[in-house]
Amino acid sequence: MVSKKSGAGLAAALGAVVLLGTGAGAAHAAPNEGGAALAKTDVNQALGGTTAGLGYAVAPVKDLRLDPWANSSADVLNNGATVQPENSGLAPIGTDTLTGPLSAGGGPRDLPLVGGLLGTLPG
Repeated sequence: MVSKKSGAGLAAALGAVVLLGTGAGAAHAAPNEGGAALAKTDVNQALGGTTAGLGYAVAPVKDLRLDPWANSSADVLNNGATVQPENSGLAPIGTDTLTGPLSAGGGPRDLPLVGGLLGTLPG
């Protein structure tokens, strides 16, 4: 007595053999008929599509808020330190240049050096 499960499995195996046997016969016949050739890739169109897609992927990262506590009383970046070099005539050096845009709720686009580099990316 044959169960339904083994009968279904036998039918599936028989179908796979028929398909694989037909595919192998067609694969041997294809080179004699000339075969298929791939179309040439248009490089400018491919780069244009990649650049357009990259813009949609990069734009949210440029505006990502890096300081989750910005503009709140718990923000640790709103504290600044400034150093005045003695007898050198140099201007004071402080951390507010770097942490100021972040504590105001900005993202990577607002940082002094990184923002300029991100401006070269699309988006």
